[in-house]
This record gives sequence, structure tokens and C-alpha cells, in this order.
Amino acid sequence: MPVGTQATVKGLLPRDLINDLDAKIVLANTYHLFLRPGPETVRNLGGLHGFMQWPRAVLTDSGGFQVFSLDSLRKVTDEGVLFHSHLNGDAHMFTPESTIDVQRALGSDIMMVLDECLAYPATHEAARISTERTLSWARSAYKHYRQHSEGKQACFPIVQGSMYPDLRRHCAEELLKLDADGYAIGGLSVGEPRPLSMEMTEIVAPMLPADRPRYAMGVGMPDELPEYVARGIDMMDCVLPSRNARNGYLFTSTGKVGIKQAQYKDDAAPVDAACPCYTCKNFSRAYLRHLFLANEISFSTLATLHNLRHYLDIMRRIRQAILIGKFPEYLKEVRSKAQ
Repeated sequence: MPVGTQATVKGLLPRDLINDLDAKIVLANTYHLFLRPGPETVRNLGGLHGFMQWPRAVLTDSGGFQVFSLDSLRKVTDEGVLFHSHLNGDAHMFTPESTIDVQRALGSDIMMVLDECLAYPATHEAARISTERTLSWARSAYKHYRQHSEGKQACFPIVQGSMYPDLRRHCAEELLKLDADGYAIGGLSVGEPRPLSMEMTEIVAPMLPADRPRYAMGVGMPDELPEYVARGIDMMDCVLPSRNARNGYLFTSTGKVGIKQAQYKDDAAPVDAACPCYTCKNFSRAYLRHLFLANEISFSTLATLHNLRHYLDIMRRIRQAILIGKFPEYLKEVRSKAQ
């Protein structure tokens, strides 16, 4: 899922996402949209679909990850999280119920429940307390969701538990009792070594219903996408393709390209000869390097188009490999190239 934090994927228009990328769903951020322009403004202007003129699916996170990233600007209690806006310092309270109401106003297709996302590393006791809080919040959020849902929005709880297998299993087992529309695995991109992230996914994903979406939050690098799928994951999001694009790093079929490097000054080749995106079909590495060094806005558009196309094409190849029964062979090929 391309990340559209502020109800926009940075550098791209909705028509780019549809016509050039055929993106089926984008992610928007509850915390940022709550602060600006506010959920009621979005509701009054047609929800996120009308507000951002996006006719396809939208997933909103609960804002939990952003709130917990505030560190000194927030205070966690069993009732929720008291935090101060990074924009103007105003105090706000997120509760399990209020984040559902905000997302109902935003009108997303998939809502996430409020969870506590611990930084890595965390002690077992701190992770245990946090996991129990996450479970309590999930129960409260789902009760509120069921009481007020009009059947138009799905709602996913989030499995937490830091890097402790026993806590991850306990959290998953308890969340299964909610009989949710889908399930997410959170806390996978909080500074832990990547093998640990894979290990937690491998423990949790098989516990979650195979007939409902399983969502790994905040992952990953291109060669990691098939690894998560191999462990049972259906959905992923990450700022890597768009953020790296703006910073001049382009993902290709032969590795990463740092476009500002002098070696590309007179390079007439496309970023990736194997890529069919608009950027690769029309522009040279030399031109993209020029745009980047000149700080031209169009660089962000062209680079983001390419990186997101690279990611979405990986997912398309994975889906096709699964459909024709060739995913194990595809995975083997990806692993051999990564070595």
C-alpha cells in the first residue's frame, strides 16, 4: 500500500496512482489528519475518498505509532494516550473509542484499532504490560466499533508483544476472540534486527485466520516483500519507496541507485531498463540526476513513480506466481539474487 500520510502520496496525483501505477489501496494517517485539517472537515467534504478524490480503497492507521513516537510529548494510561500536538503544542486525548470515531469520520474502508507500539529493545515485563494494554484497548475499540458501525468499514486489531514469542502468541490468541475482519501485526519496524521481525511474523501469521487479510505494518525492503508473503502476509505498507525516492535512492531490478553520484552525470540509460514505468520509458539517469541536484519538484514525482511501480510490480509478480502455483520457485529465485 503506498503511504499517503496527509491524504496524499507525496509527489503524486491520484491519476498517477491509478493510470500509471494501478494502485488498489492507499494508506492515510489518522494522527496527522486528526490534527490537520480535522476529521469533521474531512467528513463534511465527502470523507477521504471525496476529499482527496480517490475512488479506490483507503486504509487508515489508528495514529498509535505516531503518538508513541512523540516520546516526551505524550503520557500513556489505561484509558488512552494524552499527547501534545507537534504542530502547536495543544493537548489531545486518543482513546480506543475516539480513534474509531475519528476514522469513521475520515470514512476509510479499513480502520485500525489503537495499540501501544513499544520501541526496541523492551524488557519482557514492559512488553507484557504493554501487550495487556493493547488487548484491553482492542476489546474496547471493537465493542465501540460494533455498536456504531454501519457496515461500510472494516476494522483490524493489531498483534503486539515486542520480540517475545510468548507475548505475541498470547496477544494473537486473545485477539482471535474478536472475530475481526482482518488482523495486523504491529511493532515490526521499531529498530529491531530484520531477522527478529521475520521470526515474529512467522510465529504470529499462521495463528491468524487464513480467510481474512493479514497485514504486516511498516515493512519492508523490496527483497523482503516475498519473504513476508511466504510467512502468510497479505498486506504491507512502508514509506521506504516514496521517502527513498525523494532522497535520490531508486530501487531497480539490479539493486539500488543513488542518483546523485557523479557516475550518472552523462548516463543516457534509464534508471532500470527492465522497468516499464513512465520514468524509465522516457528519462535518462543523467536527466534525473540533474533534476535532483537542481532540487526540482519534478524529480520527486518521477522518482516516486518509479519506486512505487517497482514495489507494486513485485507484489503483482508474487500474486501471479501464487495463482499459477509457482510461488516456491519465485521465492527461490529472489533469494538466490539477494545473496
